[in-house]
Amino acid sequence: MAASDASSDYSHRESHLPHPEKQIPAVAPLSPEGDPLEHAATSVSHHDMPAATYVVTGDSDIIYNKFSPARKTTIVLAMSFCAFLAPISSTTVLSAVPEVAATYNCDGAIINLSNAIYVLFMGLSPMFWGPVCTVYGRRYPSLISGGLFFAFSVGTALAPNLASFFIFRLLTGFQGTSYLIIGTSAIGDIYKPTERGTAIGWFLTGTLVGPAIGPVLGGIIVTYRSWRVIFWLQTALAGVGFCLILIFYPETIHYKRSVELQGLSKGQKAHKMWQWLNPFRIIQLFWYPNLLGTALASSSLTWNMYSLLTPIRYVINPRFALTSPITSGLFYLAPGGGYLLGTFVGGRWADHITKKWVRVRGRRVPEDRLRSCIVFLGGVIPACMLIYGWSLEKRAGGIPLPVIMMFVQGVAQLFCFPSLNTYCLDVMPGRSAEVVAGNYMIRYLFAALGTALCLPAIRGIGIGWNCTIAALFLIAAAAVVAAITKYGSGWRERIDQRKVDRQEADKEAQVGRGGVMEEEEEEHEKPVEEVEKEREGGEGKGKEVAVGGAEKGT
Repeated sequence: MAASDASSDYSHRESHLPHPEKQIPAVAPLSPEGDPLEHAATSVSHHDMPAATYVVTGDSDIIYNKFSPARKTTIVLAMSFCAFLAPISSTTVLSAVPEVAATYNCDGAIINLSNAIYVLFMGLSPMFWGPVCTVYGRRYPSLISGGLFFAFSVGTALAPNLASFFIFRLLTGFQGTSYLIIGTSAIGDIYKPTERGTAIGWFLTGTLVGPAIGPVLGGIIVTYRSWRVIFWLQTALAGVGFCLILIFYPETIHYKRSVELQGLSKGQKAHKMWQWLNPFRIIQLFWYPNLLGTALASSSLTWNMYSLLTPIRYVINPRFALTSPITSGLFYLAPGGGYLLGTFVGGRWADHITKKWVRVRGRRVPEDRLRSCIVFLGGVIPACMLIYGWSLEKRAGGIPLPVIMMFVQGVAQLFCFPSLNTYCLDVMPGRSAEVVAGNYMIRYLFAALGTALCLPAIRGIGIGWNCTIAALFLIAAAAVVAAITKYGSGWRERIDQRKVDRQEADKEAQVGRGGVMEEEEEEHEKPVEEVEKEREGGEGKGKEVAVGGAEKGT
């Protein structure tokens, strides 16, 4: 099926379904005569919609059956490869820092700073790509960003001086995060909530294995060739990724907001475009404590990861008297192997916990998914970091002990990231791409800080205390996640109610002044409502969905 025909083909198949029971369900307001408890309910936050209650009748799995299982797998694998590109570029150069510094006659700390800026721009770009892929869909933004990533990789490989090296690196970083946002959002488009954790686990393979194996590739290359070959390899991989998107990735979004621009004047179009693409929409999401808390939890993991990976050559080489980039690069295989092994179990564990709590409660609550990561976030990973750091600090345990700790913490991270990423999809379906974008923005800002500060911190206080700080950050993040699992639903409801009250007060004030209030457009246009109600009906028949908002103009 051609990508451009995906939406039309879906609409055609809807009207020719062989099984009437698989029709998209009717959605009606809850009435006293109805029996909302006949089937299990689902509790989901629609932060962007005024509160109202609807009953979804029938089974809406069809909205997730737009593609066959094989096609879904192909989409996830293609996006996982593309998501591999930006993170691997953030660490491939680590093994070549001394060589790059020698080329540009600067200190290695300057090259590490360029890497921190690269990661910083990975953190800033979600403010742009999140709204864009909500308005224009997933496919075309991914093609545009993929083409630019390819072009800027060529520029980095050819950079004649330090200034141009910095510029092309930051421009490359700005494009790369789009794959992370679009890939995660696409999984929300094509998988039911109880299946997303497993798919997210596979998708995250690229984002986590990439940073771990990058230095190994960099070490091999810089041992036998120029460091510029690293970026020519990146260019080739970017070209492959672009072709995969072009061939295998159709449009997956259920509703493009850009269709609402039809028939509007230029001024009205400009107003709507600013309203939709305003980057501050992402920042405003963090008024919700549950979203801010999960972003900080994700940030603790990326801080830990980059604090661990960035200084390996500076820490491991003198500790074990290693002299070759390739030998120190092999140490990155330990966390990389852990990330790869965690792929097979982490996402499935998150889905298992979600289904378990659905059976316990009789309904799905997004926060229950987070229970699957608390022990790993607050116990396993901090313990690994403490043992790793202090074994190197005190020169105890030889090579095996730090290698084992790097491997175990790699596995444990894959028990955390799928839960946190999937929660972003589940908790706010109408703006899932923007929630994911906000999460990636915060986590890569912390990754940039970790990259920039780890070497000065290790030189100042030692590897042991640096790892202790990372462990304390992880423990604090686990406490926040535990609070979200207990209180997150109530936080969401209170803030949603405040938003409704404020809108009602503004409306009454406008009417009192004798004016006609133009309805503020949030996320409650009718087509988006219908899609989200259909999505939440995917858990089974008769589920009660907390959604809301009147059709525009009512």
